Order: sequence, then structure tokens, then C-alpha cells
Amino acid sequence: MPWSNVRVLALLVLLWPAPTRAADAATSFVHKKKYAMGTVFEIVAYDSSPARAAVAIDQAFQEIARLDSLLSNYNPDSELSRLNRATHFQPQTVSADLFRITEESLEYSRISGGKFDITVAPLVDLWKEALRGGTAPSRQRQLEAGKCVGYEKIKLVEPSQIEFRSSCLRIDVGGIGKGYAIDRAADILRSRGISRALLDAGGSTIYAMGAPRGKPGWLVRLRDPSERLDPEVTLSENSLSTSEQTPPGLLEDNSAGHIIDPATGLPLHSPYAVSVIATTATASDALSTTLLLVGPSAGKQIVKKIPGSAALWVRPNGETETESSGPKIVVHQDFGSSCRSRRDLASGHSR
Repeated sequence: MPWSNVRVLALLVLLWPAPTRAADAATSFVHKKKYAMGTVFEIVAYDSSPARAAVAIDQAFQEIARLDSLLSNYNPDSELSRLNRATHFQPQTVSADLFRITEESLEYSRISGGKFDITVAPLVDLWKEALRGGTAPSRQRQLEAGKCVGYEKIKLVEPSQIEFRSSCLRIDVGGIGKGYAIDRAADILRSRGISRALLDAGGSTIYAMGAPRGKPGWLVRLRDPSERLDPEVTLSENSLSTSEQTPPGLLEDNSAGHIIDPATGLPLHSPYAVSVIATTATASDALSTTLLLVGPSAGKQIVKKIPGSAALWVRPNGETETESSGPKIVVHQDFGSSCRSRRDLASGHSR
């Protein structure tokens, strides 16, 4: 989920010392942006040929745009929207991408005991009315929408059919879609000969390919609502995603957030910002939402079972919970802002 203060240090390569002439070819990079899926995607790619890197990035962005046209729940002509309107209780033939993202979503539903659930769409739409400034939905409407929710009501028929076993079931892949798009874009880059790149979906999901020259990986700072901890991780061939609930509105302390708990039918109340590292962007995207919904106690047990994953929960007061099955998250307790600025500038990085 989006958050405004994420900063990817490796994107600020313009602050690095200029390379020597002999290293110019190895350090050439291209940095491009594109708006899609309701956010700004950014890609930085290193290659001996900037022209080749530029073409590869453009093709990766084309793949993201293609997936947006398939998976959008805002576009009535998207494949996902058509599936939601199709006759239920009958298998519908879908594209490989829609089948695959649904299949992966159901896996995270099982892992989380139903906390991560793409069938939450009726409840999400119901509460969107509240976010748009309308009155909160009645309890009766909440209960009616809740009857439409349940990942067990989706049947997959290999190799390419999906059946909804509820007359009012609809899906929303917003909790996993950006990560899936990042993974497919990374596939495009690899197929075009790019091995060192950073892909960023609006700061909410970041995937690292290889590493910049002379570095062990891409240094990325994690979300810290306390502004006291300066947490960071070095990524290489893995991904980082962050989730937190939308803060209350300026005028209404009880305004709804954008993450709905399918178990209660209500907007989630959580004090945490959760950052998750995983081996794929699809996994980190889904897990960040999952671990926010289940909380640290259950979330730590999930992380322990998934190789190559790690998670950090941070409260606004600076209290943290963490778990890892591999990746190392570095937290600098009571790291002052002035000291942070000096260290960043000395290393050629900035927040």
C-alpha cells in the first residue's frame, strides 16, 4: 500500500561521485517513470548500452500498462471487471495472468487463514462510499456485503478457468496486483539482457535486480512513522513492500481506512506500518497486507515458514516487532535527524 515518505537511496545515483572513464560503460544507467495502476512506477537500469536499457524499460512499462488494462477494477472494460460481471456458478475462461494472480492470491488466503482475501471487493466498495464523504454503511448493508466474501467460493479449473460459487462474489487484486506487475516487468528486463535494475511501484513495492557497481545491493530505507529508527535493508534479487492503514480524515476521527478486514467487515484499526522483504514482488506485496491484518504475533509465525522473508512492524511511538527467515533489517535506535543527514551526504545518498 502507498505511503508518502519512502525514499530509495539507490535512485539518487546522480549524487554519486562521477565514474572514471574506464568505468563509464559499466556504470551507465537510465531512469524512467510511468503512471499506471494509480501510482507512479519508476525503473533505474544499468547497462553498457543506455539505448538498450531505455528500450528495455519502455517494454517493461508496456507490460505494466497491459496488466493494468487486465486487472483494473476501476476500468469496466478490464478482464477482471468482465469476470466480476460474468455469470456465476459457471467456469469462465480467463487469461494466463488473471488465472495466475488469482491462484497466487488464494495461496496467501490459505496462509493467512482468510485475512488476505481478494473476494473482499463488495466490502471495499461499500466502505469507499464512506471515504468519499458519505455516511458510513449500516450494519445491515455490511452484513449483506459480508455474505459475498470468502476465498473458498472461488474454484480454479486448470489450466485457465475460474468459477465464482456465489451470486454476488467479486474480486479485487489491489493487495497483490502492483507486486505481480513488478515481477512481470522484471522478467521483461531480464529477457532484454538487463541484470542490474531497481523497479519501484510508487514506493509501496520495490524489486531489486543485481546491484549497482561496487555495492552488495540496493540500499533502501523502510517506512518509519516514528521518524526515530531509520530502518534500512539491502536488496538484491528480492523485494520490499510496505502497508499501513490510511490515517483518519482531518475532520472525522472515525473515518474509514482503505484496508478492510474480511473477518469483521470493518476498516482495519492498526497502529503499525509493516515492511516485508520476500523473494518476489508478488509475495512481498501480498505479505505486507497479510501481516498488517494478522498483526505481529501471528505474522511472525508466517514469516518463519516462508524462506527468504523478513518483516518489521513499527508503531508511531517507535516500538518495533521484527522477524526474519533470512534477510537482515537494520534498525538504528534513536538515530537523530542531523546525524542521519550527515551520514547520507557523506555516502552520496539522500532521503
